[in-house]
Amino acid sequence: MKKISVVIPCYNEIENVEAISSAVINIFENDETLKKYEFDIIFIDNCSVDGTRAKLEELCEGEKRIKAIFNVRNFGQFNSPYYGMLQAKCDALVLICADFQDPVEMIPKFVKEWENGYKIVCGIKTHSKESKILYGLRSIYYKLIKKFSRIEQIEHFTGFGLYDNEFLDILRRLDDPTPFLRGIVAEYGYKRKDVTYTQEKRRAGKTHNNWVSLLDAAMLSVTCYTKAGVRLAFCLGFALSLFNIFLALVYLIVAAFVPVLWSLWVIPILIAIFLVGSVLMFFTGFVGEYVVSVSKRVTNRPLVVEEKRINWD
Repeated sequence: MKKISVVIPCYNEIENVEAISSAVINIFENDETLKKYEFDIIFIDNCSVDGTRAKLEELCEGEKRIKAIFNVRNFGQFNSPYYGMLQAKCDALVLICADFQDPVEMIPKFVKEWENGYKIVCGIKTHSKESKILYGLRSIYYKLIKKFSRIEQIEHFTGFGLYDNEFLDILRRLDDPTPFLRGIVAEYGYKRKDVTYTQEKRRAGKTHNNWVSLLDAAMLSVTCYTKAGVRLAFCLGFALSLFNIFLALVYLIVAAFVPVLWSLWVIPILIAIFLVGSVLMFFTGFVGEYVVSVSKRVTNRPLVVEEKRINWD
């Protein structure tokens, strides 16, 4: 029998881990498409502090098909799920969130497309029951990153989907210490099928995504897959240089006919200094994001460090 692994990243999800594991087991045991497959569930916990680990230990003790990996600390929203995917030994893998925003009912649809020969099946959000403002901002972000990226990015794809073991082998060979799965799928994914769904609200608990984590995700995608920041800095710097030269020439010509302006020479100089200084500060930070991204890649640090595993052979 072929085997499918379901990888579920979690952080402070004590209210959801038991329910999501029961839902996955139930659909594999009762859905006609999935009955012919072996399966296991891999929870990778990013150092929860709310009792999630104790609940996972309890679940693993009662069901050997449930496995767990505990990280020694929180390694972020990208590294931990990616590392969990690399540990699976299976024919295909499904990555799904613990909070039920990704519908478990999509798994049979993913598997059917996999049986049709697709190596990657991506869950694409066409609607969301989250904040309309947040969904709108995400849509604008996806449009922008798609426009400027050297690789055509996948709109409203969060990583929820199915991945064939052949693609998992590509991930294992990448050796990327700061992986951005959505970009990697867009760049290296082949025989891909997009399946649409409506994103649900969280079943319980609070989201751990905030404006800082969303900005971190946005900047990682920008620095990994676009030259927009550096190119914009160059173009704007060049344009401002021409503008300042033009202003200087205009001021000199006008001052030749209006001598009183010679006593006010400090005003345009201050304006130019503040304008150029503010732009330089902005783009120094922007270019710094690229430097940080490169720095992380050359240090060759591990994706995560494990504390322990449960139910692994």
